[in-house]
Amino acid sequence: MSETASSASGKALGAPGSPGSSGVPGANRWKALGFIAIAQLMVVLDATIVNIALPSAQQDLGISDGNRQWVVTAYALAFGGLLLFGGRMADLWGRKRAFVLGLGGFAAASALGGAATNEAMMFGARALQGVFGALLAPAALSLLAVMFTDGKERAKAFGIYGAIAGGGGAVGLILGGFLTEYLDWRWTFFVNIPFAVVAAVGAYFVIREPAGGRNRSPLDIPGVVLSTLGLVALVYGFTRAESDGWGDSVTVGMFVASAVLLAAFVLVESRVGAPLLPLRVITERNRGGVYLSLGLAIIAMFGLFLFLTYYLQVVKGYSPVRTGFAFLPMVAGMITGSTQIGARLMTRVAPRLLMGPGFLVAAVGMLLLTRMEIGSSYAALLLPAMLLLGLGMGTAFMPAMSLATQGVEPRDSGVASAMVNTSQQVGGAIGTALLNTIAASATTAYVADHIGGAASRSQQQLVQLQGQVEGYTSAIWFAVGILVVAAVIALTLVNAGRPPHPAAVSSPDGTDRDEVAVPVIAH
Repeated sequence: MSETASSASGKALGAPGSPGSSGVPGANRWKALGFIAIAQLMVVLDATIVNIALPSAQQDLGISDGNRQWVVTAYALAFGGLLLFGGRMADLWGRKRAFVLGLGGFAAASALGGAATNEAMMFGARALQGVFGALLAPAALSLLAVMFTDGKERAKAFGIYGAIAGGGGAVGLILGGFLTEYLDWRWTFFVNIPFAVVAAVGAYFVIREPAGGRNRSPLDIPGVVLSTLGLVALVYGFTRAESDGWGDSVTVGMFVASAVLLAAFVLVESRVGAPLLPLRVITERNRGGVYLSLGLAIIAMFGLFLFLTYYLQVVKGYSPVRTGFAFLPMVAGMITGSTQIGARLMTRVAPRLLMGPGFLVAAVGMLLLTRMEIGSSYAALLLPAMLLLGLGMGTAFMPAMSLATQGVEPRDSGVASAMVNTSQQVGGAIGTALLNTIAASATTAYVADHIGGAASRSQQQLVQLQGQVEGYTSAIWFAVGILVVAAVIALTLVNAGRPPHPAAVSSPDGTDRDEVAVPVIAH
């Protein structure tokens, strides 16, 4: 490893010159992981806790059915659109500074959301959360990436972190249920504040990052503008398609604008001296395969959370708390797949042999959910489906985390971390819009075909409920196909062997550079 790279990664956390595989005392590394994990848990919780609170918040603030999606979409647009910029700023300012600033801003935006008095204030607060989340997430992931460089330690750390990232969303449903049912929906926002304070104070005292680890190249302003506008146009295009149809002129215009802007972004990045996103980060075969397969998997999973939440509450009549507990098997499956299968095997077998089968196991779980009916048994159908989904996704995430930025230079770790999250944030927004559009179309068609034969009010209500279930299962069929495609991509594009144990790999020019890995944000 070169002297500069060694210094940057070795002293990233902890006192300069301290012992440890990455120059950080073991206790400090694991303490830092704890505080970073708290921040990650806050972000992931926030993504799903709002789903539980949304019906109550919608009624209290007078948000229309047509506008309620903006509670989710405003966050996704800001987060997904600004992640690359946030990652670059973390490289420029320093990861610790960006991490603490992101936490402070996220907490302030959460307080604003909890105090919202109308829909405009709520949408603005959610967008502001997305802005600071886009700074916080890449900083957190790049800190973790350079901190754990030993193969076995990295597997253990990412197993813990991956379980939080994967299962945190479902935990958010439980916490959201308690807060909404026994306190008030506003507490689903206020709860972020103590998380942020603890993580920020801990980071301030534990993390010690030297200035030498920064990338002080001039900021690529054209790249920032083109990437942000291109990603926002893409996400908004899918969101618009959900409410106004795929043939709507604005929808088509957004997709065309996104394609032009992102193509221009790639052209600019290939020519500028200090690009926002060095193309070498995404053109490497294995990293490209990881970004693409994980993005597709999130498309499948994001819509599912929303469908199951509404199925359990609206169709089955579950309370918010009971709905949250109903997701526990998925959490257990993710934790088991992440810490007991993925983390134990990721240093022994090639990543594709965990990613591909993991996505296929999740697809089988998703396939079971296509059999949902109004009277379906939780124990006989939903329980095994959720267990398989959790096991499969947890197992697949672990090697993907390790491989996502393997071999990336330390000065690029922020934008590489941001790229992992961008693929998933955009995937989540696309998944919500795309699968909801499919579900809504199927529901409308079913109700139109069957409502005529319903004579009484109770029969009409039954048709409406059956129409909703029909919509969910139709969309889930598409999700099954998407997961299968993700598995095929992982098995064919990802051709790396099992990860090496040493903390450095050789670069083409003969020097050594840090091998870093980035965990996943699953919203």
